[in-house]
Amino acid sequence: MQPRLVKTADYRRLAVQTFGDPGGRPVFLMHGTPGSRVGPIPRSTVLYNLGVHLISFDRPGYGSSDRLIGRQVASAAADVQAIADELGLERFAVVGRSGGGPHALACGALLPDRVHRVAALVSLAPWNAEGLDWYGGMAPSNIRDYRAAERDHQRIAASMEQRARRIRDDPTSLLAGLRSELSGTDRVVVSDAGIRRLLLSNYREAFRQNADGWIDDVRAFTTDWGFTAQDVTAATWLWHGADDMFSPVDHSRWLAAHLPHATLFLEPGAAHLGSLRVMTAALKWAAADAP
Repeated sequence: MQPRLVKTADYRRLAVQTFGDPGGRPVFLMHGTPGSRVGPIPRSTVLYNLGVHLISFDRPGYGSSDRLIGRQVASAAADVQAIADELGLERFAVVGRSGGGPHALACGALLPDRVHRVAALVSLAPWNAEGLDWYGGMAPSNIRDYRAAERDHQRIAASMEQRARRIRDDPTSLLAGLRSELSGTDRVVVSDAGIRRLLLSNYREAFRQNADGWIDDVRAFTTDWGFTAQDVTAATWLWHGADDMFSPVDHSRWLAAHLPHATLFLEPGAAHLGSLRVMTAALKWAAADAP
């Protein structure tokens, strides 16, 4: 499906896709890192049964969305507001998975009059979170990228651009490169042919243009987010697999302790990709009690 292109106030284009019931309760979905608007979501029949109008978009620099130089995590709120205005949506919920989690929290913090619920699955916590060992329990590949982003933005950009070209040409290379770091349960998830097909189309679309979105996500996560956890006034649903190494579980524990209205669900034995299985439950919760 061709995306709808929404113009922002600074004349950027955002590629937007909608799914499910057009007359249903609106929920924005913030994709993972790297990712795109066509990332894994529940089937249309499931979304219709939930009564959910799902709105997904490519973050700046991904897919068909224009790049935003100097993008912060907080920047997501203005983009969501622009899309909501274009679609005529006054109140809505926001769900974010993995790298989308911080961006969903940004909407809860900076759009308090419009966002009534936020769900963040296997999310990172702020890079400068006091009392959190941000790298504790993290997979070596993520430590490498985030540490490199801290030290030298120019160098990490060149490296990620090269990797993105390889992934665009062969999306299976991303999963193959991570295989040694996947938990047993995550390996089961990616062995499912349907899930693999969704993930591969997601990665291919993410790097349609270049690696800018991926680079800017990594930079944004390792600098000030532009808001604090205490700013998130919406009710917040956190989920984390206890065996997650890509976004370590202590990140959600920290968020639960610092978000004003958070409920945390930790699942023993589950890991990072277990978040795909609980997406339906997250959307059902997010859409409940919608105005």
